Amino acid sequence: MSFRKEPQVLTSHHPRSREYQQPVPAARGDVAGPSGHVLAVGTPGPRLDKLTRTLVSTGHEVSHAEPGDVSRQMRQSPPDAIVALNGADDGLELIREVRAVPAGRALPLLMVTSDPGPVGVADMLRGGADDCLPDSSDPVELSARIEAKLRRVPVPVENLLLDPRTGLYSQPHFLGELDRELKRVDDSRVGGVVAMVGVAEIAALEARLGPRVRREVAERLAGVAEKLGGVCDRLGWDDEGHLLMLMPGVDEDTARGELQKFANAVAGTRFVVADENVRLTPAIGWTPLADCPDRAQAVANSRNAVDESIRHRDLRPVKYAAWMRGSHRRRRRPLATALRALLSALSPILVLLFGVGIPFVFYQQMYELGWDVGSAAYWVVVSGLVLSAAMIVLECLFSLDAKPRPEQPAQPYPPASAVIAAYLPNEAATIVDTIESFLRLDYPGELEIVLAYNTPHPMPVEETLREMARRDPRLVLMPVAGSTSKAQNVNAAVTRVRGEFVGIFDADHHPVPDAFQHAWHWLSNGYDVVQGHCVIRNGESSWVAKLVGVEFEAIYAVSHPGRTRLYTFGVFGGSNGFWRTDLLARTRMHGTMLTEDIDSSMRALHEGARIATDRTLISRELAPTTLKALWNQRSRWAQGWLQVSLKYLWRGLRSPAFTARQKAGLLVLLGWREIQPWLTLQILPVLLYSAWRAGGVDQLDWAVPVCLLATLFTLSAGLVQALFAWRLAVPELRRRRAWFWRYLLVSTFFYSHFKNIVARQSLLKEVLRDRQWRVTPRPGEKAVKRT
Repeated sequence: MSFRKEPQVLTSHHPRSREYQQPVPAARGDVAGPSGHVLAVGTPGPRLDKLTRTLVSTGHEVSHAEPGDVSRQMRQSPPDAIVALNGADDGLELIREVRAVPAGRALPLLMVTSDPGPVGVADMLRGGADDCLPDSSDPVELSARIEAKLRRVPVPVENLLLDPRTGLYSQPHFLGELDRELKRVDDSRVGGVVAMVGVAEIAALEARLGPRVRREVAERLAGVAEKLGGVCDRLGWDDEGHLLMLMPGVDEDTARGELQKFANAVAGTRFVVADENVRLTPAIGWTPLADCPDRAQAVANSRNAVDESIRHRDLRPVKYAAWMRGSHRRRRRPLATALRALLSALSPILVLLFGVGIPFVFYQQMYELGWDVGSAAYWVVVSGLVLSAAMIVLECLFSLDAKPRPEQPAQPYPPASAVIAAYLPNEAATIVDTIESFLRLDYPGELEIVLAYNTPHPMPVEETLREMARRDPRLVLMPVAGSTSKAQNVNAAVTRVRGEFVGIFDADHHPVPDAFQHAWHWLSNGYDVVQGHCVIRNGESSWVAKLVGVEFEAIYAVSHPGRTRLYTFGVFGGSNGFWRTDLLARTRMHGTMLTEDIDSSMRALHEGARIATDRTLISRELAPTTLKALWNQRSRWAQGWLQVSLKYLWRGLRSPAFTARQKAGLLVLLGWREIQPWLTLQILPVLLYSAWRAGGVDQLDWAVPVCLLATLFTLSAGLVQALFAWRLAVPELRRRRAWFWRYLLVSTFFYSHFKNIVARQSLLKEVLRDRQWRVTPRPGEKAVKRT
């Protein structure tokens, strides 16, 4: 897959932007006589000479600019009006060039054409020209038209159908259009949607740059909407500067798709606002017209949905729901909560019921009907176990020849940013040590460290962090009000960072000093995301931490590199993951996904991104130290993978963005991983069925050669994986040979079954919509022994 979609820089105003309601410079000279400085735009030649003579003869001061040089000439000598000569095809291009210059938005613009056909004239007037007349016009008429524009009386914007500064419907006219569409819905049941677009960064921009940014931002957003086209052709704005979109006659799915397309386009564009280059996060709230009794309710509903969208900053349009109103905020439902808790408590019994009891009864009943389905299921289970083991061995073999990191960067080291996402009540014991490790990073270019954090209440550690930021300006503290997830913290930070690429880290990560330098070697050589190698640094804390320490080597040193080479794509860009900033800005992270980083990586892959895996790009983190903490962490991971599988597997198999080999990889990573835990459980009902059919367990023949060979091969896969993990582990862990032997034994007889149980439980939790984020405790530094 190839990927190179650079962000746009949008500085031009809406094509209809003319700012007529603003006063213009008064004409020079006596009011009764023609005067004023006119910029004549055109290619040098007889036509331009004739136009110049005409303008001079009627008393105007004239300067010249060739097409493409208008901006420079206007800065050197600001005119009072512009007269442009258009050729056969460049009329609209000239208009866009003039209106793209800030000073050109308010100036009268007259087009002089050699062939003013009605269609051409109409196009130029719609495109932003104020007037259009032929070459053969009388000089007196040309002068009079210029003077009419120079001496016009400003029109109050509220009396105009369109606000010329933004190209939007003025508020009264937009609300009038909304009223008419609401009546149409009542009369004919024609669908439609009204949407409001807020900007998450608007308050910070206004505080820094002044109140004018609201109008400028609305104008930039309107420019994106018109460029996209689509079903929205009526744009307005409210008193607070929110962009309003009226989408009549469309169904909800179409509206949602168009709004999502608009949000992605805005997030992928760099805007110039008040002479600053900024990224914006559109927060879109929408409501069906059929659900609104009047225009006030329609606008209020959309505004409430915008507030909800701003909380997440994930670019997804939010449909209004009644609970979003201030007086109807989502309330807990005690009965539903209690029922969900009861079903969660009964989940082990439900797993046995659905995974063992029902299949066993099914095999029995089918046998009674003359179908020996149980025996066929036995061979399916054996084949599945052998296949799983074979894929593990194959990944191990491919990991040996993983693609090496490019030795040199293809471009100079650009500014870079580290984003550390933290929930302070959980990270207070480790965050200071983490920040100090980041401040020791060795990067040849400019590096900023952004701590994007949330906390339900002020904490003493915040003062320590503020003191660190005062001492070192590279540290940027960014409290994210209202955040409830890592995704929201990262989304809030990505529009504020200055780096060309961003490293994402949890609050316990300590990357090696040259991590950012080596990450740029990948990114500058055609990759968009690179995932590094996470290493456990508190393995001495407990037997659980030792287990996880070896498991991380099996994951990050073996599985990830092996899968990337085997299937030709990486699929992980989480903690210790480095992204091109523009890609992350338009991809974002979705807080509703429990593994938000895998979800973002999948969306980036669908867009054509290239993701690399580098086991030499090391960051050291903390492992859970108790079995309960490990259960909560792996439960979240398993449920998050399930969410990603449900969301992207079928879409990926149908997508032309993936090759056949990559689709096979998706089938393994997102399909087989969800089937395998339930397939292994089927050995129990199959054995029960076989014992029932044979007349007792003592009647079974356990020495079946094929079965024994399959069992040995399956068990050997764990040995192979442990050996490869030791062979490719970082030096400080490779010295701990006893940890790897312990991992092999515990994994074979306990941990593999533990993870399968977690996966099965997670499926039931997803069915019950139990998506509570259970935070993994971070041990204090006293509990961490350096390995």
